[in-house]
Amino acid sequence: MATIYEVAKLAGVSLATISRVINQTAPVRESTKIKVEAAMKELGYRPNSVAQSLATNRSNSVGILVSELGGPFYSELISRIEAEFRNAGKHVIIAAGHSHEEVERERIEFLMSRNCDALILHVESVSDEYLQELAEQNKAFVIINRSVAALSDRCITLDNQLGGYLATEFLLRKGHKRIAYISGPMWKNDASERYKGHLQALKEYHIEEDISLFYEGDFQETGGVHGFAHLSAKHSKHSELGFTALVCGNDEMAAGAMAVAHDRGLDIPHDLSIVGFDNVNFSHYTYPKLTTIDYPIAEIGQMAARWVLKHVYKQDIERIQSVFKPRLMLRDSC
Repeated sequence: MATIYEVAKLAGVSLATISRVINQTAPVRESTKIKVEAAMKELGYRPNSVAQSLATNRSNSVGILVSELGGPFYSELISRIEAEFRNAGKHVIIAAGHSHEEVERERIEFLMSRNCDALILHVESVSDEYLQELAEQNKAFVIINRSVAALSDRCITLDNQLGGYLATEFLLRKGHKRIAYISGPMWKNDASERYKGHLQALKEYHIEEDISLFYEGDFQETGGVHGFAHLSAKHSKHSELGFTALVCGNDEMAAGAMAVAHDRGLDIPHDLSIVGFDNVNFSHYTYPKLTTIDYPIAEIGQMAARWVLKHVYKQDIERIQSVFKPRLMLRDSC
């Protein structure tokens, strides 16, 4: 294996120059940089990442903590973050917190122990106080899909309440009055905010909340399956549903509800209109295609990566968007 001394000899430069090129710790003339890189390539020299880290006080790696690793929502998020860092010559370390406070804390500690230069956190269970303590310890991190008032400059999120409002208000405009709702776990901020938007729309149209039309699901397809079975059993009379529309807190639950509705011989949208939330890839391929609320999770992930590139790696990035607006995506299920 070639050594840094051999690279310096072949390129005809000093060891200090080689170090500056590898670690980017000081400006080097472009012609010199090309010469050094050509020598490294010819000799097959690979810089020692540990030595680089010691020299620059940077590991060039970023930790990503998400709730789960499976599902279309998180795959879009992680893929866009990884692509943004890969293009910038950085690496990622990925962990899952499983929406459990102790596990989230454990994973955060793990990522910090790996000398990550920064963390991107999609966390649901650790307290605001815990996150504030991390900030007071000068830990570099940005938060996705959660608003913490004291850390607003580190939060990148979606206006979930507006999204919930748009879904229900659209159905109300279409003339629906009996609208059932399957939410995600209500202890999760995004689930509760979306339901607030639903209630806001009902209030504007002078329709009182009917708690019997509400079911708390789990953001999984099973939540849609069980939720629709529960609601239809409660409200069906003479094989007719007691509601004409259904809003689901995410697309996975909407897909589960649609499957059960099909199995029961219901025609969507003639017998029942359904609206989802997230606009994940498969929403284009359900039958019928799912009307949903667009959650630009890939763009939010990209913005979180750019926050790190700007604030930690000092790249020239002018604007960081902190709040994204949802959009109604009209398709065939309504």
